[in-house]
Formats: sequence, structure tokens, C-alpha cells
Amino acid sequence: MDRRRPHRNSDVARAVRRTRDRLSQQAGSLDFDRELLKLHARAMVVSAAAIPLLVLTVAAIGRLSGVGNQVAIWALFTLLCYTIVAFMARRVERTEAAELDPVQTRRDFLIGHSLCGLGWAWFAWLGCDTCQVDQFHVVKAMVLLVAMATTAVMASSLGGALLATFAVPVAVYVYAVLRLSMPIEGIMAALLVAALPFFGYVARHLNQASWMVLSFRSEKDALIAEVETAKSMSDEARRRAEDANLAKSRFLASMSHELRTPLNAILGFSEVMANEVLGPMNNPTYRDYAHDVHESGQHLLDLINEILDLSRIEAGRYQLNEEPVVLVTIVEDCCHMMELRARNKDIRVIQEFETTLPRLFGDERAIRQITLNLLSNAIKFTASGGEVRVRVGWTAGGGQYISVKDNGPGIPDEEIPVVLSAFGQGSIAIKSAEQGTGLGLPIVQGLLDMHGGEFELHSKLREGTEAIAIFPLSRVMEELPALPTKAVAARRR
Repeated sequence: MDRRRPHRNSDVARAVRRTRDRLSQQAGSLDFDRELLKLHARAMVVSAAAIPLLVLTVAAIGRLSGVGNQVAIWALFTLLCYTIVAFMARRVERTEAAELDPVQTRRDFLIGHSLCGLGWAWFAWLGCDTCQVDQFHVVKAMVLLVAMATTAVMASSLGGALLATFAVPVAVYVYAVLRLSMPIEGIMAALLVAALPFFGYVARHLNQASWMVLSFRSEKDALIAEVETAKSMSDEARRRAEDANLAKSRFLASMSHELRTPLNAILGFSEVMANEVLGPMNNPTYRDYAHDVHESGQHLLDLINEILDLSRIEAGRYQLNEEPVVLVTIVEDCCHMMELRARNKDIRVIQEFETTLPRLFGDERAIRQITLNLLSNAIKFTASGGEVRVRVGWTAGGGQYISVKDNGPGIPDEEIPVVLSAFGQGSIAIKSAEQGTGLGLPIVQGLLDMHGGEFELHSKLREGTEAIAIFPLSRVMEELPALPTKAVAARRR
């Protein structure tokens, strides 16, 4: 990951993907060949005693049956060949896969198996005229079948190992049987000839299974590498986002004083000029300009305050001054504050409050800001002659809620996530002549989250919008029972 070159992160991901595709599609990969040779070496080491035990068993039975010393010499030669293969496999197993020469190692293994095949060819050529075993050639065929099946399973990771081991023994057995011209031995020879390609087919399928296992493992490693790359990229993006957020917070914290000080001067001087405190202004246009400057400065100050409030909420630096408050009283005061604005647009504000609500433990300033933002939005987007219904009451879970419902144009369903995001405005707000900053609802959400509450926004086109601020049950304060009078206390005593 190069932080100075962000475009290199995508290059790393593409390189990992190309490597994964190359490993999964190229069947002749040298890495796969080395891994298969390591698998073959491990299989030969683990099962190194299987065929030598078979050879010793056959040699012991042959000696007891009167075959002679030639079976012992054959056993020694065959054991020597398999010992050479076992030592070769041990050396390959201990060698790192990257240091192996696939061509040379494969050739050495095939030579070793060919030597073992010479031992089995010697066994196929053995004869016994004086031994006590009937159908001696049939017994040899059965032993060759067992050795062939064992080798097919053990050496499946090395292509051609079965053929290199038993092609010559089967040919020698067929030649030895054809000289005798006996039907049973001929059937066994045909069985061996048919068994060799069959076991070769089985070994080839086992080899393909090994290829698939290695391919899946390579795919898994590539995916893990890609996930690690994606994780590194996401960590880098998260770090940059945190740095940007910290820089924004520091900028807003340092610029709040520098922005508000000149704005207060602009507001004060423009108000003095507009009200003609120091004397009349001969030109009325200047007076109108002073009003415009004062309104623009007030709008800019409100915008700065909203941005700072949202930044403090997002940074977790907004401190709640919690105390017992009466929710109905706060909402009623806010309705009185917005009444003049609603009257100028000929909008009725209908209040429906439950008067028996207990106190709520919260920040009065935050609750007042929540209510004013919701009322301001409702009055702003309600046409002249409309109405805004404000309700305060109990929730089904025992909490308290503030509901502000208007009969304005409404919000489309697909635009609700937009208006709930910072600086987000719907299409109706954009077309409206009275546009806002798009920070009111995000501030409401943040303040409610700090109180542990929820915010719901329900709207239908041409029917209106309802905004509901819900405070949880944990914020509702229980009323304490009244203290007993002196007469009641005396009776209790």
C-alpha cells in the first residue's frame, strides 16, 4: 500500500486477481508440479512399509512352499529398489518446494519406480516346478494385482508411475504364460492386461482430484490475499476519512470565533443603519440595502450555528445539560414563537397536548431546537391557508413524543433518505422559493440519538408530512408519592 499514490491500490488488487486467474487456469503451472511432487513424496514416505510387507509375506510363503533361494534374492532386490525410492521421497519431502527442479525430480522418481518394476518383472518370470502350490502362475497374478492396486493409490500424484512400474512385469507375465498355453493362466494374463489400464484410469482420476485440491487451495490463498488487500484499502480510506473529519472539526473550532465576530459587527451596524438610529438616511435605497445586509448576515450566522451544532454532534462533543423539563411547556413556547411566522402565511397551528404528562429528563435547549426545526420545516413547506397540527403525548412503550404534521405537498418515498442526510434537499425544497440549508433534520436526528430516542418521518405526496420525535421510557421521570401528614403519621405510630 502506497499512501502517496492512491491509484496503486487498485493496481495491487488487479495484480492479485490476475495471479489468481493464472493459477486457477494454467494446469501446467510449475508451482502445481512441485506441490504434486511433494504430495507424492509424502505418500511414499507414509506408506513406505506397505509394499515391502507384501514382498516379505510373498517371500516367506514362497520359502515355505519350496520355491527356493531365488525368491529370497528377488525379495532382497525388490526391497532395495523400494528403499531407494523411499530415501528419494524423504529427500524431496524435506526440500522446499521452491528449490525443487520439477523435471529432474519427476525423472528420478520414474527411474526409481522403473527399478521397482524390474523387481516385479523378476517375480513374474519366477517358475516353480517342485513347489507345493497349485496354479503358481495364478498366485503370481493375484500378487501382481494387489501390488498394482496399492501402487495406483500410493503413486497417484505422479503421472505415469503405475505404467513405469508394471508395464514390464505384465508383459513378462504374459510372455511366460503364453509359453505354457494353459487356459487358466491365459485368463489371468488377460485380467492383468485389462487391470493395468483400469488402475491407470483410477490413478489418473486421483491425480486430477489432487490438481483440483491444489487449485482450490491456490484460489483460497488468492482470495485471502485479495481480502487482505481490500482490508488494507478500507483501512487506508477510513484513516483518510478520520483525518479529514478531524481537520474539519479543527477548522470549524478555530474558525467559529473568526466567523462570528465579523458577522456580529455586520449585523449590529446594518441594524443601526436600517433603523436610522444615528439619524435619517436621505436615500431610501440605502436603507433597503441595510435591511438586505442584515437579513443576509442573519442567514449566514444561522447557517454557521447549524453547521457547528452538527459538527459537534457528529464529533461527540455536544454536551447535554440534562434536567427535569416539562415537554408540553417547551413545545407550547415554541408554538408561540412560530405563531407570527405562521400568521404571515395564513397557516393555522393546531395544538393537541396531553396535560398530565410527567417531567422528562433531558436538555431543554436541545428539545427546544428539535421542536423549532420541525415547526420551521412544516410552516416553510405548507401553502397559504393550510394547517400545522402539533401533538404531544404518550407512546405505546411508555415514552413521550412530539408530532408535527402538515398538509403540504409531501415528500416522495425515494427522497426521504436524501432529506435526512446532511445538506440534503428534496425536489420540492429545491423548487421552492424559500430554500433552507438541509441541516435541520440531521440535527434533530443527532439530538434525539443523544437522548436515546428515535426520529420518524412519514410523508405522502399531495397529502402532507408528519415528523415524530420520540423520547424513550428511560427519560420519563416517575412521580414520587406525597409525604404523609402528621395525622396519618400519628395513626401509623
